[in-house]
Amino acid sequence: MKLIKRIMMNNIEELEKNINIIFRNKELLETAITHRSYINEHRKVKEHNERLEFLGDAVLELIVSDFLFRKFNDRAEGELTSFRSALVRTDSLAITAKKLKLGEYLLLSKGEEDSGGREKDFLLANTFEAVLGAIYLDQGYDISKKFVEQHLLPKIDDIVEFRLDIDSKTRIQELAQSIHKSTPEYEVIKEEGPDHDKTFTVVVKVNDKVIGEGVGSSKQRAEEQAAKVGVEYIENHNK
Repeated sequence: MKLIKRIMMNNIEELEKNINIIFRNKELLETAITHRSYINEHRKVKEHNERLEFLGDAVLELIVSDFLFRKFNDRAEGELTSFRSALVRTDSLAITAKKLKLGEYLLLSKGEEDSGGREKDFLLANTFEAVLGAIYLDQGYDISKKFVEQHLLPKIDDIVEFRLDIDSKTRIQELAQSIHKSTPEYEVIKEEGPDHDKTFTVVVKVNDKVIGEGVGSSKQRAEEQAAKVGVEYIENHNK
């Protein structure tokens, strides 16, 4: 038991170095990387990261909204909302989480790990939000803001310049109608997990041909991921 605890502390210290924040309360960071599935196999662990994810989501929205409001003082509310959505959507947060190597430190059940949980975008995005929630509780708003400014906000220039805020479902519909004279259709091909923690796999079709597949914690997120893959498919095949 002592060995397991020592290994955990080493992992927490490595993670602190990655995010460049030393926690006063290490247990907050440990909880932030604990997925719900882990406690099913480790009954002595009482708390998973979903409450911290809830808090981190709210903190993230405030930091990003404040930043966009100040940076783009000539933009309408609708555009700011669109920019924010692009910045905090699942794939964007997952990319940032991968750069911080959060997946390496996730505490998962064996089944979740065997199914590739450390690489799943929605798990990584949720973990990023949970870590931010832990930072907020342990370090306060200013350090949380600095963390987001360093790791997430630099993406905004490309989002605005290349209009990456136009969501993939809108984009694939435009492309499918323009190039193929067709409307994309989505189909759920798999549902896994209990009702409170489901994972959906969705494919997107154009003219009955599957051109993208996505996985997410909701049908909407899975469709968005499938649409993103579909957009890349259409663009690569119509250059």
